[in-house]
Amino acid sequence: MNFYKKADDRLICTLCPHNCKIAEGKTGICGVRKNTGGKIELLTYGVISGFALDPVEKKPLYHFFPGMYILSIGSYGCNMRCDFCQNYHISQHVIAGISKKVTPDEILSYSLKEKNNIGIAFTYNEPVIWFEYVKDVAVKVKEAGQSTVMVTNGYVTHEALKEYLQFIDAFNVDLKAFDNNFYKSLTGASLEPVKESIRMIAKAGKHLELTTLVIPGRNDNPGDMEKEAKWIATELGRDVPLHLSRYFPMYKRNDPPTPSEVLIQLYEIASQYLDYVYIGNAVQLTGQNTYCPQCGNLITKRDGYHIRHVGLLGKNCSKCGREIYRYVTSFSS
Repeated sequence: MNFYKKADDRLICTLCPHNCKIAEGKTGICGVRKNTGGKIELLTYGVISGFALDPVEKKPLYHFFPGMYILSIGSYGCNMRCDFCQNYHISQHVIAGISKKVTPDEILSYSLKEKNNIGIAFTYNEPVIWFEYVKDVAVKVKEAGQSTVMVTNGYVTHEALKEYLQFIDAFNVDLKAFDNNFYKSLTGASLEPVKESIRMIAKAGKHLELTTLVIPGRNDNPGDMEKEAKWIATELGRDVPLHLSRYFPMYKRNDPPTPSEVLIQLYEIASQYLDYVYIGNAVQLTGQNTYCPQCGNLITKRDGYHIRHVGLLGKNCSKCGREIYRYVTSFSS
């Protein structure tokens, strides 16, 4: 499927809500989709910026085959301009003209060789803008019986997301704030399309987890966190995991790291409405372990990326029998 349409002497890219009008020879906001004369081409097909076998918890995904590994790949470029970007060296830059490219078949071969690997995660930069390559890799991976994961900002059109839902099994979406002014001023995007994407993913029955990077004085308002948690519980369900990630100064932003007490306060607020809230990038704090929301039994104990199931029987709580994980394997203990 081609995500563009003609508009006078330009092409409108319809992959994300920016709907960039691109003149011939130019690229859109993402920097990787170029009008080459009558069509838009992906400049980074097969261009890899990062390639690593990661614990699936690093995505972060705590409820999707916990304890397993996933081959993570990324490229360059992004359709947002977050001044606090933690991966700015690849997301805010585009490296063109790279002769060495990795084919989908090569990615599949690597994936199948790795022990305890559940599949491929498209991450590091924004995979929405990498559509053609993501699709070609993901289809092969799924045909081989492995899983696919997308770590994304969720800034994607309905039409494109419908396509992604055909070949992506699990999503972690960065819900960067619950305030549109934050999105406009700090990311160059808007909140509502992200919320719509999250709704679509949940409605499609895909595995979904959310992450909010908490920036002091920017998106750490307790009232906004309460609104966010209520919205997740009401629109998506109490059992959708929310990761509150600690911010560290990066790229153009010099705000100090998120104070521990702020993370704990927001964790306690969100936990009033959600069954599974976690604190990330701060292993010394509470909010690492998984507890049964029905009886309080400790299910999974986490020490960094090392996990140990202590109260799990199959997919369920060993005490009360409530299902905790939809996706789990015998290797994850």
